[in-house]
Amino acid sequence: MGQQPIITLLTDFGADDGYVGAMKGVMLGILPNVNLIDVSHTIRPQNVRQAAYVLSSIYPYFPPGTVHLVVVDPGVGSDRRPIAVRVPGACLVGPDNGVLSYIMSSEPVHDVFELAHPRYRLHPVSDTFHGRDVFAPAAAYLAAGVEIAALGPRVVDPMRLPAPRLALDGNVVHGEVLHIDRFGNGVTSIGRLVWEGLDLLLRPSFGAVVDASVRIPSAAAQVAVASQILQGVHRIYAEVAPGEGIALVGSDGYLEIAVREGDGAAVLGLELGDSVTLSF
Repeated sequence: MGQQPIITLLTDFGADDGYVGAMKGVMLGILPNVNLIDVSHTIRPQNVRQAAYVLSSIYPYFPPGTVHLVVVDPGVGSDRRPIAVRVPGACLVGPDNGVLSYIMSSEPVHDVFELAHPRYRLHPVSDTFHGRDVFAPAAAYLAAGVEIAALGPRVVDPMRLPAPRLALDGNVVHGEVLHIDRFGNGVTSIGRLVWEGLDLLLRPSFGAVVDASVRIPSAAAQVAVASQILQGVHRIYAEVAPGEGIALVGSDGYLEIAVREGDGAAVLGLELGDSVTLSF
């Protein structure tokens, strides 16, 4: 017996309306045995870069053959293209606005096709809800085994977002806040960081840093963000007192800014895109 098809859903639709339910209904109508996995529906409205990061953070943990459906689409109804992308072990479905580009920058891209064939859409197509009428059907047909090339013409110039900031200037690493989770922890673009004893090794995921041997003494490092200076980079929250700000290496290997047992974004004034520096 084969593996049950999996489609993940990542949107900015929230939970107050029926938008996500409508998309699921469309997909179940095409592929009744599909396993629909909600990654998140609380991406900040229209925040394409945040969605791109969240998608890249969960992508490695799903089995081969998964279809990842992303609908953060401020340009819905415009001339932006709906696309499907085939990368090793997965297909990505979403608007051609850069939301898929962090994975496309880190994985070999095999194919990109526009979702244009009328057979693989609902009719009529709403001008304002392509998630239901264009993206959801395409994702379901891909999960059902339809070849990606059947969905429409090949795309040779998919849009890519600029890489998140990661640059090395002497003994200072520059980055930015990429994501703020529900605990108020600010995930930054500084990473990936790997512990080696009491030191950290920087093995870059983004930006122009090319020296993967950068060694950072964790205790002597300082992190500056949102007019705050945090001393040291830590392994766990319990290394500081409750209510105290902390810089630590998160579960995905990126530098995170937090407050122990508190909301780091609220207490420290963190915002998406804030500049972060790690000095050592």
